[in-house]
Amino acid sequence: MNKPAWICKKFDELTVVELYEIMKLRSEVFVVEQNCVYLDADDKDLQAYHLFTYIEKKMAAYARLLAPTISYKEASIGRVLTSPSYRKNGLGVLLMQKAINKTFEIYNTTEIKIGAQLYLQKFYEGLGFIQTSNEYDEDGIPHIEMILR
Repeated sequence: MNKPAWICKKFDELTVVELYEIMKLRSEVFVVEQNCVYLDADDKDLQAYHLFTYIEKKMAAYARLLAPTISYKEASIGRVLTSPSYRKNGLGVLLMQKAINKTFEIYNTTEIKIGAQLYLQKFYEGLGFIQTSNEYDEDGIPHIEMILR
């Protein structure tokens, strides 16, 4: 896979088409694929940076970067996803590495906290995150909190 070009924009810098593609991909993965009925548009998008890349003119990966105090006292990364069409080729690792670097850079912070789906614990541990909470249910999916220092 060629090295993807990453785009990182504040909410008000997104084009209408980019916003549509972000919301469409988030719905495809979180609502349809994972069968979670929840309000995805939670107002945090308005305060976030949005990191994404395209492959063959299709949005392939996305993450939302949040400043400290929006979700947790620490900066956070959420809504992390890779399009089903582009999985199993390392794109998720590239996405998280870029998200981590951008979060540290943008928010000038030393800690990033995430609410991770439990089945992805080893994936996030491979990136340096450590578990900081007991398992909890979020929208019918087991999660844990993790932190990177």
